[in-house]
Amino acid sequence: MQREIQIKKIVKKGKMTDKKTDSIYWRSLSYSARLAALEEIRREYHLWRYGAEPRFQRVYTIVKR
Repeated sequence: MQREIQIKKIVKKGKMTDKKTDSIYWRSLSYSARLAALEEIRREYHLWRYGAEPRFQRVYTIVKR
């Protein structure tokens, strides 16, 4: 049995000078919640852009004895 999903279109008109920012919302969150959101965005970007999670690069150092 298939059900149709209907999506309601919502359009809001406003003046360009009445721009609202998300800064009030982000400032209301705790430091750890903002950091967790940033990490999630970073992880999603790397999965989208590179197809894998970022990892530390290997660094080799040759030391003369």
